[in-house]
Amino acid sequence: MLTLGLESSAHTFGAGIVDDGKVLANAKAMYDIGAGGMVPSKVAEFHALNAAGVIRDALDKAGITLRDLEGIGYTRGPGLGPCLQVAQLSARTLAHRLGLGVAMVNHCVAHIEIAKHASGLKDPIVLYVSGGNSQILKLAGKPFRHYRVIGETLDIGIGNMLDSLARKLCLNPAWGSTVAKTAEGGNYIELPYTVKGMDFSFTGLLTRAEELAAKMSPKDICFSVQETSFAMLCEALERALLLTNSKELCVCGGVAQSTRLRSMLTSLARENKARFGYVENEFNADNGAMVAFTAERMLLHGASTSPENCDIMQRYRAEEAAVF
Repeated sequence: MLTLGLESSAHTFGAGIVDDGKVLANAKAMYDIGAGGMVPSKVAEFHALNAAGVIRDALDKAGITLRDLEGIGYTRGPGLGPCLQVAQLSARTLAHRLGLGVAMVNHCVAHIEIAKHASGLKDPIVLYVSGGNSQILKLAGKPFRHYRVIGETLDIGIGNMLDSLARKLCLNPAWGSTVAKTAEGGNYIELPYTVKGMDFSFTGLLTRAEELAAKMSPKDICFSVQETSFAMLCEALERALLLTNSKELCVCGGVAQSTRLRSMLTSLARENKARFGYVENEFNADNGAMVAFTAERMLLHGASTSPENCDIMQRYRAEEAAVF
């Protein structure tokens, strides 16, 4: 089923096309945050200016036209309101023009579904780590098939924490990936470590790191924040793995691009005799292909919405979305 997926929850406008689970195209335009972070209205303006070009790029890469499409999906949420509206309005316009139904996709579920598919996992414990979200999830069958959140951040997502640190240290661009590069060769400084069962908290860690910014080298601060926060995730995740007796482990989301985090999770999985999987970085970063992949499944199972009823949900939690 030729399906177009549109993503615009934050800094990226993405357009992906899949057919029978195979990714045919994955185009995107990403807002340059520099050292200052994101202003939602400015990012939304960027998306609006680039949406048509990104969609054309995806169609060209897939070798199809708009008329060939059989379904459309877009990120309903969670995300930044002004940004989400761009993909929503684009999907509504195209669906109305082409006479197609629309799948309203949960951003978190899309990350999980494409990672599971790529790694061949069936029912893993999932560590979903991105800018606005940090959660541990597991499939549940009641009252409907969905991802149950069994652990999560009590304050901010780990990606936002790393981005905030990057801005405090005046790193450019202010991304977690820049923190990772700066951390290379750093020395460890003891920092606050907060894990409560399978939940975790990052604000104390961030506050202390910012206090030390004028006294310690950026290299040591970045190294210490990265090691501490990743260790917190691993502790909570290992507890969830053991309590659920799971034998599969999956990581996804923007922060899953971290080679250091994946190295730590590889060790964790090996020690617990669990199979570990993740997807290529292209699909861990926000992208349209993951939305198209999830939308195709939804549409094939009848989860279609008319264009006039499409909406956005800035706080659309993973456990609210049905999984097919």
